[in-house]
Amino acid sequence: MTESKTKKPQRHYKSSKTHERREPHRLESSLASVLPKNPRSSVKDYDKSLHSSSGQHRRSGNEVNDGTSKRLDGRIRLQRKREAINTNRQEQANDRGNAPELKIIPVSNGSNGFGSTGLNSNNMHSLNPANGQEGIREKKLRIIPLGGLEEVGRNMTVFEYGKDIIIVDMGLQFPEEDMHGIDYIIPNSRYLRDKTDNIRGVFVTHGHLDHIGAIPHHLRVLGNPPIYTGAMTKAIILKRQDDYKDSPKLKIHAINTEDYIQLGAFGVEFFHVCHSIPDAIGLAIHTPVGTIIHTGDFKFDQNPIGDKPTDIGRIAHLAEKGVMALMSDSTDADKPGYSISESEVKDNFSDIIQKSEGRVIAGTFSSLLTRIRHMVEIAERYGRKVAVDGYSMKANVEIARRMGYIRANKGTFIDIKEINHYPRNKIIIMCTGAQGEDNAVLMRIANEEHKYVHLERGDTIIFSSSVIPGNERTVQSLKDGLVKKGVRVVHYQMMDVHSGGHAKREELKLMLNIVNPKHLIPIHGNHYMLRQHGETAKHLGMPENNVLIAENGQVIEFDQKGKGRLTKEKVPANYVMVDGLGVGDVGNVVLRERQQLAQDGMFTVIVVIDSGTGKQIGNADLISRGFIYMRNNQELLKDSRMEIKKIIEQKTRNGYPINWEYVRSSIRDDMGQYLFNKTQRRPMILPVIIEV
Repeated sequence: MTESKTKKPQRHYKSSKTHERREPHRLESSLASVLPKNPRSSVKDYDKSLHSSSGQHRRSGNEVNDGTSKRLDGRIRLQRKREAINTNRQEQANDRGNAPELKIIPVSNGSNGFGSTGLNSNNMHSLNPANGQEGIREKKLRIIPLGGLEEVGRNMTVFEYGKDIIIVDMGLQFPEEDMHGIDYIIPNSRYLRDKTDNIRGVFVTHGHLDHIGAIPHHLRVLGNPPIYTGAMTKAIILKRQDDYKDSPKLKIHAINTEDYIQLGAFGVEFFHVCHSIPDAIGLAIHTPVGTIIHTGDFKFDQNPIGDKPTDIGRIAHLAEKGVMALMSDSTDADKPGYSISESEVKDNFSDIIQKSEGRVIAGTFSSLLTRIRHMVEIAERYGRKVAVDGYSMKANVEIARRMGYIRANKGTFIDIKEINHYPRNKIIIMCTGAQGEDNAVLMRIANEEHKYVHLERGDTIIFSSSVIPGNERTVQSLKDGLVKKGVRVVHYQMMDVHSGGHAKREELKLMLNIVNPKHLIPIHGNHYMLRQHGETAKHLGMPENNVLIAENGQVIEFDQKGKGRLTKEKVPANYVMVDGLGVGDVGNVVLRERQQLAQDGMFTVIVVIDSGTGKQIGNADLISRGFIYMRNNQELLKDSRMEIKKIIEQKTRNGYPINWEYVRSSIRDDMGQYLFNKTQRRPMILPVIIEV
């Protein structure tokens, strides 16, 4: 019998109080010609591969058995394995090492409470050899978000069942405006440091930095587990690894949406989602307690450019047997309606470029390859040349061209050095910096610091990206500076020159109705966005207790009946800041000091002390940086020197031995209060005592 390629059989279980093996279901009997002839030996071999640390990667197409091509459903194989275990329990225990003897009793899971029948599960009973009494050892699925639930970015989620762990995404977060000197922020992986042997694999949903940016930092300390992702994402990850020479060679596998990956207790299938970058995927994670649909970043665009629409049919097929929980993108959950189509964005770009009298400079994210593809096609239509500037953008465009995602005629792309060889109305520049980053290309152009690009009246600047929360002031300042130079500035609030890659409220409703989950776990967004997503689910009829809105580090548990809850347990999920070559060495204390320096500056006090008498020699030398302009504040400096002398006399009047550390602290504290009273500012006080 050859099983249908489009529909997998539904499992049906009945409870058994006697713990005896029941007769096989008629569906299993009908598959007798497909399943192995000797289940005891084949199950043992399969179980070894099932629990191997590297996992098993197979196509969910046809599998050869006795020379005949047969398609096997992964979950049917697992059920077959369970039945064989009942007749071969001791062999199974040996395969698992020193694990206790197990009896696995199939039970019915019942309704999921939101309109579908949930997946079936197993209660696991173990015999305690110490007292001969049978006790229940119930494993639970633990979902631990290490980032992405209280910010836009830093996405990383851990799925743990027994001694098996998989991870979804390892992203970074761009620094906030008051994080001076910080390059970016990554999740805290401390919880996983002593569990590296349990990590079976990492799944990456797409190639944006908020999903891949932490890979070079985490893989080296987590045992370098295998990575599974799309072809474009794989290429972007490997290109980024070139900047981290001390990182281990990645074990990365390109998958497609027909693949099935079995890693320990987890079976993972995939579906295509439409986002703003090629090869974006969502996941169907099958666990012993139920199935979880993880959407990744997605939207429903029925007319995308250079991409396929989100595969609604595939999602519906994966959800037809019941979904325990939907983990869904919440970035645009507070925005009504539907996201605009990329085809509309392309039409607006075409209109702007056609009417522009000078150069067109478009700033966007370096990985927004769909937008760059638009520009290339439009440039060729109107006879313009395209120059790409920005290290990460040039690297991504190179990858996209090599993989055939961006196609261009010979001569369409030119080097940024060559732009002045062509008329201004024949040039389009694609660059980074639409978020107002200090060293990005667009900021250097605005500050007239770019070597080759100089603005003139008649040029057009397009901000082809939405503003990341926290960057509003910086982006506004950048726009102001550009407008003062006489150029035209176009952004997404003026006309549709940007389509976000995230589903808005009506699209989130559509995903909920397609999947029909028992629980919703909103992900990827600030807490307010998660709450808005939860309200949308409740509006559709989901019980409030089934909407699980967690915080970073908070453990979410699902029991064997598929019931989820937010626990009080929290694992470390604080910011790990990357500053240059330092990872995690800049903490909250250092950040506060930088903020203080940025706000009120620094005041250094240098005092020379006679080591024999303990008396101050001469007046204190004072240095101000970012606090006051010393030339215009001579009176304050004079009074400060007198105050310092008083402090030293008071703290050393008791004679030897003098506690100089105490004197330094007194200068710092007392002078801090003195200067605040005089100026209402709190500079950082740095006292230096020199004994002679």
